Amino acid sequence: MTRIRVCSSDAIQEGGIGYRFKVHYNGEETSAFVVRVDNEVRSFLNRCSHVPVEMDWNYGEFLDDSGRIIVCATHGASYDATDGNCLGGPCLGNPLVRLNVSEQGGEVFWQPSDTITVPPEGIED
Repeated sequence: MTRIRVCSSDAIQEGGIGYRFKVHYNGEETSAFVVRVDNEVRSFLNRCSHVPVEMDWNYGEFLDDSGRIIVCATHGASYDATDGNCLGGPCLGNPLVRLNVSEQGGEVFWQPSDTITVPPEGIED
């Protein structure tokens, strides 16, 4: 599959606001997001592993004040922003679904998979 440009690298600051985009997950449209932690882009479905709801507090706000923990706004499940592993709360050890992203030439790219694909209308959220 082809890599898909998500955004410019400058759009994602260390520990800051995430960049949202649309994906199809097992045939259902949902959103995903990219954040920067330890100077690397990380991407996950915007879907809590506890209950499949979007997690941002406000549009694109996923990280706590430390900039290292993703916290679900609905029930407070917390996840390590480097790998999506559950750190506590109602996620009960279940991780977030990760997306394969990379940076090259000042751009962030996503590599779709068999289960996470590009929606017919594109990825703009």
